[in-house]
Amino acid sequence: MVSIKGGHKRLVTGVIATATAGLALGAFALSGTANGATESAEAAGVGKHAKPTVILEHGAFADGSSWNGVIADLRADGYPVVAAANPLRGPASDAAALRTVLDHVKGPKIVVGHSYGGNVISEAATDDPEVKALVYVAAFLPAPGESALELTNKYPGSTLPGTLDPVTYQQADGTTATDLYIQQDKFRHQFAADVPSGQAALMAAEQRPIAQAALEEKATTAAWKTIPSWDIVTTEDLNIPTAVQRFMAKRAHTHTTEVAASHSVAVSHPHMVADVIERAARATVR
Repeated sequence: MVSIKGGHKRLVTGVIATATAGLALGAFALSGTANGATESAEAAGVGKHAKPTVILEHGAFADGSSWNGVIADLRADGYPVVAAANPLRGPASDAAALRTVLDHVKGPKIVVGHSYGGNVISEAATDDPEVKALVYVAAFLPAPGESALELTNKYPGSTLPGTLDPVTYQQADGTTATDLYIQQDKFRHQFAADVPSGQAALMAAEQRPIAQAALEEKATTAAWKTIPSWDIVTTEDLNIPTAVQRFMAKRAHTHTTEVAASHSVAVSHPHMVADVIERAARATVR
């Protein structure tokens, strides 16, 4: 296991380390269109023993822009990248949306999930032979029958419940549902303590809510059981306790890197996150 104590220095050695499916096709962050993403992947030689496409799945209270620094590094190193929009409605429906992206982008893929996005990639990548590695970034690695809420509460340490701002609304079928936001004045401390205050304020204003039901929905599959996995464990995380992250990483036999970072590690330490993704790609795609 690699342990990192802050800093933005790039790692260059060490291998340890509800919406419809159509929503996802509008989610590409590479060239503005789904076709552009595919063409860029083909131009890079995907399917011709070149670099795999990296698919990024954000988590709750975030959006695709949370990967901006990671995307910049990956593209500079020649990796095609797609940042998918996560509807944040529930693992099953969100995984169905992500699978439309996985099916559309041809060739080998490295699939990356942050936070609740870990639930989604664990289901979406199951039985997909083109997914060569999974990378979990301060993320959930649920086993079948487990929910994000259940895992969060497995060990003490999460202060998220006291910062939430619930919004209840009536759905088209007449039933009520609740979306969860983080209160903006508490966002930086809770979610992004090591991110500059101005940037954290923008993240707070732009955050996307997650359905409360999504955090309670149980996983049905676990792609990490059959696909090589890497995990970044954040030791200053107030959303998912470090003890929970370590438990999941150990259970899944991941190549684990620990870093003294907040839950928003992809924003505060983009170079490190990109390096772990690239290590996973080099180890699994020949």
